[in-house]
Amino acid sequence: MINRRQLIGNAFSGLTLVPFIGASSSVVAFAKSGKDLQTWANYDKSVVIDGLSGAFDLTEGKISKKALSIFKRSGISALNMTVPYPGDGYLRTLKKVDKTLETIESNQTHLTLIKLAKDILSAKLQNKLGIIMGFQSTEMFSESLKEIAFFASKGVKIMQLSYNGASQFGSGGLVKTDSGVSDLGKKAIREMEKNKVLVDLSHSGKKTVASAISFSKRPLVISHTGCNAIYQHPRNNDDKELKAVAESGGLAGIYLMPFLEGGTHEIKAEMVIKHIMHALKVCGEEHVAIGSDQEVIPVNDTPQYREMIRKEVERRIAAGISAPGETPNRPPFIAELNSERRMEQIAFRLQQKGLSDRVIEKILGENWLRVFGEVWG
Repeated sequence: MINRRQLIGNAFSGLTLVPFIGASSSVVAFAKSGKDLQTWANYDKSVVIDGLSGAFDLTEGKISKKALSIFKRSGISALNMTVPYPGDGYLRTLKKVDKTLETIESNQTHLTLIKLAKDILSAKLQNKLGIIMGFQSTEMFSESLKEIAFFASKGVKIMQLSYNGASQFGSGGLVKTDSGVSDLGKKAIREMEKNKVLVDLSHSGKKTVASAISFSKRPLVISHTGCNAIYQHPRNNDDKELKAVAESGGLAGIYLMPFLEGGTHEIKAEMVIKHIMHALKVCGEEHVAIGSDQEVIPVNDTPQYREMIRKEVERRIAAGISAPGETPNRPPFIAELNSERRMEQIAFRLQQKGLSDRVIEKILGENWLRVFGEVWG
């Protein structure tokens, strides 16, 4: 997984690599500030689920005590953690899955593996961070698709049909000619359904999203995305797609990425809320959630870090390899929400918008819990 210390050299890689996920245990948490006053009374008693996040770096050794304490302070009950890199084949993926399981096992007082929806409730009661293993890529699968059942048996519970490019199952959002879900992709969906794996349509092209929803027999999700009705971007989805995934019984998770708004300025938390409120209008309160695409441990956001980001983005722009929405003064996170308690800060802002505690509880975790229960049991 990519952590933010590895960001230089592949900045804004959300369009080419795994986006900014994989927390470093050495990252420094923010000191108390005005952010800590952005509270929501129901937060610590609510089930909180981040549909795409990261907790620890598989390339590093023991998780520090400081990082473990941040996990507990975050209030997050469970998160979907991408295990392999796009491009990782079967053996490399297996190694990373085993490493993830070893890390969870060696930190049982703070971490727990999630296989069933009820495991999340147990994690909440025990004040542990539940880890849901997920895949954002497909290179680990052969044409026999036997690897789907194998990895599902090891605890991988969420699988995407594609990353940004073409896969053997369908097309990513950056593919110019999207042919929809392939014949092998349809077999893969059936195999995922058979093995109680949640199908994730994040990063997929429009035809792939539409054909997957049409073919599937179970709820699907777009775990981390934004709304094209607010800002057109290859990583965001149209209202038609958001509504269709909701009608499947699934949900759309709104992310905290730089692809929520145009311009060159730093994106504010209000833009995240704007996307959530729009998704609520399109999908309904039962079908909207959060998939932050951010690590639990906040970025050590120093002037030196910002300068490195600025220089790297300028280099990419000059080389002609920058992504849409990539500007020198826009960091790959929402600075106003750069806290381990970011989910509570989102809840605070949703309450300020007039949403009831019940609706906020659904957005922060209960909608994920429902979908997981329907798909996993």
